[in-house]
Amino acid sequence: MMQLQDILFSQGFGTRRICCGLVQQGLVALGESRESCSDPLTLVSTEDLVFWVQGVRWHYQERAYLMLHKPAGFECSQKPGTYPSVYTLLPGPLRQRGGGAAAGVQAVGRLDQDTTGLLLLSDDGKFIHRMTSPRHHVPKVYEAEVKHPLDDGMISRLMEGVVLDDDPKPVRAQACKAVNDHCLQMTLTEGKYHQVKRMIAAVGNRVEALHRSAIGPLVLSDELPEGQWRWLTPAEIEILTQKVK
Repeated sequence: MMQLQDILFSQGFGTRRICCGLVQQGLVALGESRESCSDPLTLVSTEDLVFWVQGVRWHYQERAYLMLHKPAGFECSQKPGTYPSVYTLLPGPLRQRGGGAAAGVQAVGRLDQDTTGLLLLSDDGKFIHRMTSPRHHVPKVYEAEVKHPLDDGMISRLMEGVVLDDDPKPVRAQACKAVNDHCLQMTLTEGKYHQVKRMIAAVGNRVEALHRSAIGPLVLSDELPEGQWRWLTPAEIEILTQKVK
């Protein structure tokens, strides 16, 4: 059980004072029946809690786990430089969950501004660490459109390993195959800076467009349009965390 104002605060609806005001002004309702509540100190069970804030339906989530279909032209940064932040694609409460200096969901790894595809976000620090730590070898699948026609030699070299300019140790693709003459699918378990682009450059080609289609067992569905997000299901969260223990 939690006080209603604390529930709103934990879900990112502002400071406790702001959350208190939302309740007192009659802007918060509880349950599918949208029962009104004007007392911010009301104790409410968070189990399967559905609530409404200013007419928008929310489901209480102790921790946030999201997938976003990232479009091109967005930076995975809270303080972007040239392009808008990917966080602007999310509603305000998800960017403010928990309050404090590290409020809101954070990207689980990053994609370049011109790269599209699957991006995970969460406010669970342990989950983010497990998914991004090199020792867990979480596979990520990319589709790269390349400038020059592919050949078997390029694919073989990517599988065998190539040396990047900042690391004498060869890096290799866990899996790599040509989809067509100008598109390859590559699976990596590392997360070096611009890794796909630099690996493909090392075999004499150039990435023209890059898309991430999967992280571990989680595959980006065509049902999620570019720029849209959704909550991960409990089953998806469980299988992701099981794979990286």
